[in-house]
Amino acid sequence: MAPITNDIDKEKVALNGEVVKPQRESMIWICKCRWSLAIIGFFAFVILYALRVNMSVAIVCMVNHTAVRHMKELEQGNVVVINKTSPVNREKCAMETNQTEIVDGEFAWNKDTQSLVLSSFFWGYVLTQIPAGWLSQRYGGKRVMGAFMFASVVSSLLTTVGARLSPYVLIALRIINGMGQGAMFPVMQDLWSRWAPPLERSKLIGFTYAGSQIGNVITFPLSAILCDYGFDGGWSSIFYILGGFGAVILILWMIIVSDSPAQHPRITAEERAFIELSIGAKKSVPTCTPWMEFFKSVPFYAIIVAQFSVLWGTFTLLTNIPTFMKEVLKFNIKSNGALCAVPYIHFWLFINVGGIIADYMRTKGFQTKNVRKLMLSLSCFMPAIFLIATGFISCQNPYWAVTLLTLALGFSGLQFPGVMVNHADIAPPFAAVLFGISNSIGTSSGIFAPNVVGLLTPNGSPAEWRNVFYLSAVIYVIGAIVFLIFADGEVQPWVQKYMSKPPPETTPLQPVITASAPPNYSSSNSKLYPPIDEKV
Repeated sequence: MAPITNDIDKEKVALNGEVVKPQRESMIWICKCRWSLAIIGFFAFVILYALRVNMSVAIVCMVNHTAVRHMKELEQGNVVVINKTSPVNREKCAMETNQTEIVDGEFAWNKDTQSLVLSSFFWGYVLTQIPAGWLSQRYGGKRVMGAFMFASVVSSLLTTVGARLSPYVLIALRIINGMGQGAMFPVMQDLWSRWAPPLERSKLIGFTYAGSQIGNVITFPLSAILCDYGFDGGWSSIFYILGGFGAVILILWMIIVSDSPAQHPRITAEERAFIELSIGAKKSVPTCTPWMEFFKSVPFYAIIVAQFSVLWGTFTLLTNIPTFMKEVLKFNIKSNGALCAVPYIHFWLFINVGGIIADYMRTKGFQTKNVRKLMLSLSCFMPAIFLIATGFISCQNPYWAVTLLTLALGFSGLQFPGVMVNHADIAPPFAAVLFGISNSIGTSSGIFAPNVVGLLTPNGSPAEWRNVFYLSAVIYVIGAIVFLIFADGEVQPWVQKYMSKPPPETTPLQPVITASAPPNYSSSNSKLYPPIDEKV
């Protein structure tokens, strides 16, 4: 960094030859370009998660459940079109008091086909996370995210055509959709590494990622309404409308976002100086990626096992709550969609409140590893208990089942201050790569879980769903036990071996700051990232 002098009486920086006075204290937050990135990133996560979970509701009104029951003994390989309204005889439940008929969809897809449709998204999702991060570092997050988002939007708009051609065309489109969304987290991590000042990183990234759960909350009830009142059979309108919103967000993304402050055409000199000085502090940098050390690290294996476990439970609920509510609790599609949103409101709430509590505990002297283990334990043991209890609730008490599912998914949100941030605890310089590896493995549970649910619930009976909840509870408990025994919260000894001396300063900024009150733009939370040298 350029030397600090005291030959002026006010704090100033020189940016491309122009001396300016920083005005970050007087700028309205919404006018700052980094908050513009956070806002458009928030809406990108909203719409991309909407394009992910819309199938969970849509498939309930796409499938002709009467035909599936009547034809389950027959071999089915093709789409069959049946009348949309069929009388059925059922055991009366609390939600069926005045119901004499159900509304069926177009497709006689058996349980196996439905499971393939629901899981196919994750086949593509696990393939692109690590490559997307590498591409973002090489070519810039704006274009990489734009290209992947384009694939997700187009595949969503083509969903209706694909479903009516063949379930296998639909599966291929869902794979492409998943591949498009695999770039979300790694690209945003890369962008925020260039845009987020250290002392603002938590709130900027947290605000952006909150869009994912808001997307769930909005999509479930909206999709249910469109199923009932939308055009072209109802379910088709889900994909056309949400795909159209996705196209709008894509256009705004390409207009608003820049890869770095230096490339942003509308950023003020003051904001650019603040960001680049804060992020550009001298620090050790990795000399290489120590792949062998990753796979010899016992705490990293604990992260992988725990992440797989919590995501198994999360994806089981994410993809199958609407089906469970229809098959067991007998909710109609409008009630189904509205009630499916309730657990995700609590999921979002627990994520944010849990993060605040975890940070507060650390400031009060609790060891990081103990905080992480506490949060992860709550995110596993509590959902396991609530899921087992859900299996014993009959359709005569449907709102008790919804309450238990809400508590299960709510406590599951504590996985974020538990295991999801543990990568940065044990190896800060390599956290992005470690997260890419563990999240790819963990997200593979999204491939297996819907298929296992389909195998365990061929008839959709309460006893069959009870087995689904038993299995999820066991996986939750295994993940918690492994993490409790082997997890750590301290920087691993091997990390320092792969860190170089700080590189020479190359930023075009030439700070000229008074020695009497030099601002501290850096964060000194890690020994690997020492603060800016402020000596005159």
